[in-house]
Amino acid sequence: MTFLLGKRESVGQFGASIQESEELVSALENSVMTIVHQIVNVLNWGLYMILVVGGAGYIGSHLVKELVEKEEVIVLDNLSTGYRRLVDEQAVFVQGDLGNKADLEPIFEKYPIQAVMHFAANSLVGESVVNPLKYYQNNVAATLTLLETMLKYNVKNFIFSSTAATYGIPNVELITEDYPTNPINPYGRSKLMIEQILADFASAYGLNYVVLRYFNAAGAYESGEIGEDHNPETHLIPIVLQHLLGQRDKISVFGTDYNTPDGTCIRDYIHVTDLAKAHILALEALLTGKKKTAIYNLGNGLGYSVKKVIETCEKVTGRKAVIEYTDRRPGDPARLVASSQKIYEELGWKAEYSLEQIIESAWKWHQWKGTKWSSCP
Repeated sequence: MTFLLGKRESVGQFGASIQESEELVSALENSVMTIVHQIVNVLNWGLYMILVVGGAGYIGSHLVKELVEKEEVIVLDNLSTGYRRLVDEQAVFVQGDLGNKADLEPIFEKYPIQAVMHFAANSLVGESVVNPLKYYQNNVAATLTLLETMLKYNVKNFIFSSTAATYGIPNVELITEDYPTNPINPYGRSKLMIEQILADFASAYGLNYVVLRYFNAAGAYESGEIGEDHNPETHLIPIVLQHLLGQRDKISVFGTDYNTPDGTCIRDYIHVTDLAKAHILALEALLTGKKKTAIYNLGNGLGYSVKKVIETCEKVTGRKAVIEYTDRRPGDPARLVASSQKIYEELGWKAEYSLEQIIESAWKWHQWKGTKWSSCP
């Protein structure tokens, strides 16, 4: 009986060996096919390409404008809030959704993707409160699908456009990266969840990533051909400029009794081109091996009050605004300004554009959009 049992064990072991061999052959075949795809991709497109997810949106399109001067770029965007016409002609454009593997996998199979830059997210704070499901599905679940696809195709470099909303309502003059994160709405929480996922993926799978947190992107490309166009518009500078163009009856200022020099809230504004350049520096830090993981704030380190922004808009345009002063909005902190000292010390980045330059570029865009945007394809 012992002898027979031993023979059965041997036969079983032999069968297991055959199965292991078949699995090994299958794995080798997959590896060979992956290498063949990579060789074909390199022959067709060059050594590597950068995938920009959300590259037809406001910030993403400005990043692409800068990046195509340095790298081969492919843009993925579902055009739910972005515009095809904003994407630079030098970039390859694919309309699709980052949460759909059927849209993602053909890109990774066809193109030699070296890194992914992620700008695609829903970003309206108020909407996130009344419809959190949308934000956790589109911002978190879809990003997990993107990361899973990246791992499948051995793409390990990731730039994440996050938000300073992850800090919640800080009570400091300048917010540094080590300030505790405590988001107060589903939008901020969805971004923080992704940051935490990235840290786990770095530990478990060797993912390299840089997270960039910032408050208010503003301004437009220097030529005036692309800029900010949200629907609905919730950002102060475009709202003021729309009013000065006669598209709004007045401007509402919420609260004039804050503990600030002029009584109105102070916020951190940063030119969208400055943001784009910071993202490119972060990408270069990953591709050169200078950084494996990092989190950086982006800001001007100064902050501007609501009154100062309106006054500067009036100065740039030569027009006078009609202002309605009203009560504070619940939850609005007096001051939100980020320190960018860390990224300056480590990557050499700092904001270059002044508030006046930001508004000048935005005004140029709004004027151009008013005369030409509707006729563009």
